[in-house]
Amino acid sequence: MVQSIDRSQGRATGGEIGNASAAPATFTGNRALQIEEPLIFEMGQPGRCGVDLPEPAPRSPGVKDRLNGLRRAGDIGLPGLSEPQVVQHYTRLSQKNYAIDMGVYPLGSCTMKHNPRINEKVARLPGIGDLHPLQPVSTVQGALELIDRLAHWLKTLTGMPAVAMSPAAGAHGEMCGMMAISAALEARGERAQRKTVLAPESAHGTNPATAAALGFIVKPIPANERGRVDLTALKAALGPDVAAIMLTNPNTCGLFESEVVEISAAVHAAGAYFYCDGANFNAIVGRVRPGDLGVDCMHINLHKTFSTPHGGGGPGAGPVVLSAALAPYAPYPWIVKDGDKWHVAEDEAKVEGKPLGRLKAFHGQMGMFTRALAYIMSHGADGLKQASEDAVLSANYVMAALQDVMSQAFEGPCMHEALFDDSFLKDTGVSTLDFAKAMIDEGYHPMTMYFPLVVHGAMLIEPTESQAKEDLDLFLGALRSLTAKAKTGTAAEAFKAAPLYAPRRRLDETLAARKPILRWRPSNNPPETDPVKQAAE
Repeated sequence: MVQSIDRSQGRATGGEIGNASAAPATFTGNRALQIEEPLIFEMGQPGRCGVDLPEPAPRSPGVKDRLNGLRRAGDIGLPGLSEPQVVQHYTRLSQKNYAIDMGVYPLGSCTMKHNPRINEKVARLPGIGDLHPLQPVSTVQGALELIDRLAHWLKTLTGMPAVAMSPAAGAHGEMCGMMAISAALEARGERAQRKTVLAPESAHGTNPATAAALGFIVKPIPANERGRVDLTALKAALGPDVAAIMLTNPNTCGLFESEVVEISAAVHAAGAYFYCDGANFNAIVGRVRPGDLGVDCMHINLHKTFSTPHGGGGPGAGPVVLSAALAPYAPYPWIVKDGDKWHVAEDEAKVEGKPLGRLKAFHGQMGMFTRALAYIMSHGADGLKQASEDAVLSANYVMAALQDVMSQAFEGPCMHEALFDDSFLKDTGVSTLDFAKAMIDEGYHPMTMYFPLVVHGAMLIEPTESQAKEDLDLFLGALRSLTAKAKTGTAAEAFKAAPLYAPRRRLDETLAARKPILRWRPSNNPPETDPVKQAAE
């Protein structure tokens, strides 16, 4: 007998909002090539396995239990599936993901740019893709030279004399830079006195978090009406208690800090250091060297600026360039050359400096280093400069194409990302969130929403240099169409029902954040009889 399974209804009970369907229900829950997919645990059947395992050898005489009393008492809790089921499951899941390889990915502040395939090919070459961090140094001479070559170009592009390569990501790089500042202050005998770090209100959230994690007191600096740091307020906040300023340039509003040289001079005159968040370095590579602006240290997000893969929690890489004042405190390991041989200076090695210690196991993320160097060398100096210019051009194209229908947050041209507020939606009944959800039905990942916090209902769009004009035109047409629909004043209900065509509708995100269900349990296995929980107890 055929049993009807209403999967669409079953899925709708998980906190979804707006269950009205734009199309008739199907027997399977599928919508053409949009295949409904259960959890892999729901698909599993006991005893089903895609692998044949040999029978274990007979026990030796006198051995009662080969596992020494650790034999499993119950099911392991993993689903039993055939190989085709596993392949189909993960293929279907992959088709539900939006990706940079599918279309415009307009996340502001994240720089979701194309990863050239030559980078991937190089990273998989024999001798690079199969390296192991515990190999003898004599067998990885080429790898060490590659790391040194990338370090050379990072120093060249930033105008800084030193770079720490080991930090694992941007926030880790922030930690490295601020630890170097702390070490320099300690060497001056001023660490106890200088406890304050200045952070503009438009800073990335990791900036104040990093400073606080290192024991500093964070003092916010307001922005002026132009979206830049209020120089007067900054100068008033400087004093003998200030250790550093953590400034993003271009800033989180997508604007270049036009008074950055004066900011740097004021900070240094007060005896403090200038930390620059390099998340947006991709907007100025080949045009501006941060070292020429007076920057003392800056982390570089290789995934944003030099195209290494982004997202999914890693792998990341956040090298930190350092000024001459902070270079001696770069953490271990150091890559050094003795004659024609490369060496790795580990903990306590004698080097020309006072390393603050080790931040990370091993020497950094080799795969990301390889991809970044491939990107730099394939583009060359002129190509990197053009990429930056094209990124800024694309963002200003977006700004110019939408400023008559959407509300620009700040007057004037932008850098690599265009920032809008929600005032164009006033009295429409449509919020920034509603607008973003409607973009999903148009086939686009929403832009960054409600960030930076200094702009009400912020919508931050970063088109990147890797998007073709034709693709941007279609994207812009979709935004103009949604804007016109919202301004009719009669479409609020339709916007609040969006997305209609996504595999999942709008979820109760507040409930999901406060009471997340992170573990699947079968319906016949309530928590109090959960064997895994009992075993843990």
